[in-house]
Amino acid sequence: MTEKELTLDSVYKASYVLRDVVRKTDVLYAPKLAPGLELYLKTENLQVTGSFKVRGACYKMSQLSAEEKAKGVIACSAGNHAQGVALAAQKNGIRAVICLPNGAPISKVEATRSYGAEICLVDGVYDDAYQKALELQNEFGYTFIHPFDDADVIAGQGTIALELIEQVPDLDAVLVPIGGGGLISGIAFTLKSLNPKVKVYGVQASGAPSMLNSIHDSHIEALDSVFTIADGIAVKQPGSLTYELCSRYVDEIVTVTDDEISAAILALMERHKLVTEGAGAVAVAAAMFGKVDLAGKKAVCLLSGGNIDVTILSRVIARGLLMSGRSCQLLIELVDKPGQLMQVSEIIAREGGNVTAVFHEHTCEGADVNGCYLRLTLETRNFDHIKAIKDALCGAGFKLLEREP
Repeated sequence: MTEKELTLDSVYKASYVLRDVVRKTDVLYAPKLAPGLELYLKTENLQVTGSFKVRGACYKMSQLSAEEKAKGVIACSAGNHAQGVALAAQKNGIRAVICLPNGAPISKVEATRSYGAEICLVDGVYDDAYQKALELQNEFGYTFIHPFDDADVIAGQGTIALELIEQVPDLDAVLVPIGGGGLISGIAFTLKSLNPKVKVYGVQASGAPSMLNSIHDSHIEALDSVFTIADGIAVKQPGSLTYELCSRYVDEIVTVTDDEISAAILALMERHKLVTEGAGAVAVAAAMFGKVDLAGKKAVCLLSGGNIDVTILSRVIARGLLMSGRSCQLLIELVDKPGQLMQVSEIIAREGGNVTAVFHEHTCEGADVNGCYLRLTLETRNFDHIKAIKDALCGAGFKLLEREP
């Protein structure tokens, strides 16, 4: 496979093929996410199947020969590509087998099954599912639909860039999530071909920086392991074609932590009523936490998907609240005598904090017999508010600890 297989003509052709299949997702102005920046959101989280992946999968499926379609198709995915392939196969009356890592969110697994695909759960992460898919392809002769390292798939993802050029004609920069690199390859190739002045920034989870490491070291590298809440971009090794395209067309790649991703998910829900999964929020996290210089630029963050598992949503929100200063935990060392808890409560109330959890216990063996610890969880406005509460408590003579001795 060579880069020559990806052309602007193929991207325009994909746009024509997909016109009745995918949504032309909205671009929304997002002034509340990063004050001082002119930031917009490309809402692929509201795409059919809840992810951009349907673009590449459907276009690839349209390019298969009758013989390839008759064999049935097989794919591997952390969940979103699986749904795209399953939907495309269903529309074309093609048998589809999907290998998913067993840690994929249940919601993604069941959504894929609902489109009529056969599911094969594999121990491990995406790369393990990929190896299993190759084994089954060799055994049964299925046509393999690669999630990112395929020119047709990349052309399908590149249709997003055509929409951006029309929706934001004076675009200066775009921030794009990176897993295997198919999405950013299509967008970067298309944008740079039509307007080389547009900056293209890639964003990876700090627990899965496979493309970042590969670009930095000038050769494709495989990570030993990946660990991130952004399961959609938890890829150990980029593709050969996507590596070439990213090397040539992507201006910079940065990383964001799981805490920063959680804060971005929370901000998108609270301020713009948009639900994204971890991978879908990494571009916003990069903008919120200043990972790239966007001053004076009109920038678009791509929300690549919204298929977050509701069972982990509450944990993500809790992390996001802590990361954004909306929640905090205090550990206070007290003398066990009447009125201490009331005094602490009065100070917190006066400062405008809201206590949501209280845990009171005596100190461990060997400590002062009259000593005790008070653990509090508070709702707060921001980090300045947290500091004001802590200062007020310390000013009243209370001792705050970072952790229990």
